Amino acid sequence: MLFSQHNIKGVFSPAESFTFALLYKSTPEGASYINQSKIESDGSFVFNLDQNAETGIYKIVYAIPPEDNNFEVFYNGREHVTFHFDLDKGLSFSESSENILWHTYTDSISKLNGEISKLYASNSPNKKSLEAVFKTLYKTQDGFEKQAANMMVLPFVKSNKMYVPKAFEDVETYSVNLMTHYFDAIDFGNPLIQSSDFLINRVEAYVFAMPENENAYKKAIDHVVKAVGDQNSQTKIYLLETLWQHMLNNNQASVATYISDTYLLPLAKAFNRADLEQVLVNYNKTAIGKKATDFKFTYLEKKKPIKTSLYEVDMPHKGLLIFWSSTCSHCLQELPKVKAIMEKHPDVKVIAYGLEDGVLNWKKTITDFPGFIHTYDLGKWDSPLVEDYGVQATPSYFILDSDKTILAKPEHAEDLEAYFQD
Repeated sequence: MLFSQHNIKGVFSPAESFTFALLYKSTPEGASYINQSKIESDGSFVFNLDQNAETGIYKIVYAIPPEDNNFEVFYNGREHVTFHFDLDKGLSFSESSENILWHTYTDSISKLNGEISKLYASNSPNKKSLEAVFKTLYKTQDGFEKQAANMMVLPFVKSNKMYVPKAFEDVETYSVNLMTHYFDAIDFGNPLIQSSDFLINRVEAYVFAMPENENAYKKAIDHVVKAVGDQNSQTKIYLLETLWQHMLNNNQASVATYISDTYLLPLAKAFNRADLEQVLVNYNKTAIGKKATDFKFTYLEKKKPIKTSLYEVDMPHKGLLIFWSSTCSHCLQELPKVKAIMEKHPDVKVIAYGLEDGVLNWKKTITDFPGFIHTYDLGKWDSPLVEDYGVQATPSYFILDSDKTILAKPEHAEDLEAYFQD
């Protein structure tokens, strides 16, 4: 029989904002579900850990989506973990030497960094004051490393060590050195660190601190890859995959393509990540900057059927490829807007590709859009172009140049209008 040895318990506030807590055990391979607990009316909950509970990092999820509503705790197998989580004030621990030390450490370092930023922000930063803060930063880091000796948090404290000048540096020199030595102390090969969000948080902070332009981001990605090294390939894949997704979310498609083509796709092939490889291959088919997949189709011109292909359609300026359906209510709202936009740009060829399960409604609907080149596929969502173009919803828009290279993928008619206005 197993008996409860330790527990992870806490209080959420305001209590009415929470209904459940889920507990996961984190490893370098991912997070494994352990248990769930109902949040009581006073905001309290508890997870009882049996005597065989593994030490390491545990993740507590408190809302949906889980990837945005969670935090990590250290469990060393020797003590309870007790905390208070407030939506406004954040996380604080009252029991667990590991977690208390880590949060005290990060709070201290954050305050010192704030002082450095404040001093550099002045027109003429005081050299003695800056040197004093740098000295305090060095002593603080050293002191916490000594306190964390023989503790689970030690590799985190060491990996979080920042560049500290030995003497005064002007803001430009300090900024360059800070970024140059950003990854010097990080132990990318430590399994415990690989189990946490520490690495991705540090990497994202570095990358997105760069000027918001393509070349700066690419150089930052190169630096990340070099810092991780060849000995930590799985960690490298995870970090690059996350950065790739975030670049897509931040409308940095060219940087996402750079990550995929230069690093991520070769790594996925080399380490037999067939799932990731397929995702990237599908992405590359319709990535901005890539040539659109060719396809044959037939349309009517003056009631005469014309057989052609995407590549054969002359687009002296630009083209717009639309995947839509005559049975899609959202399409029927969007297409009149698209028609109005395109009437202002008569030099843009519009190909409207209907994903249909019948032709009668399609024939009736296309009469409202006489300026478009119309064709259809009765396979609807089974059409091979759905996969080739990664169509997940209708309407889907692809703006092409004269060589059929994808220039943009607006999500809505308003985005389409904004593109042509710009």
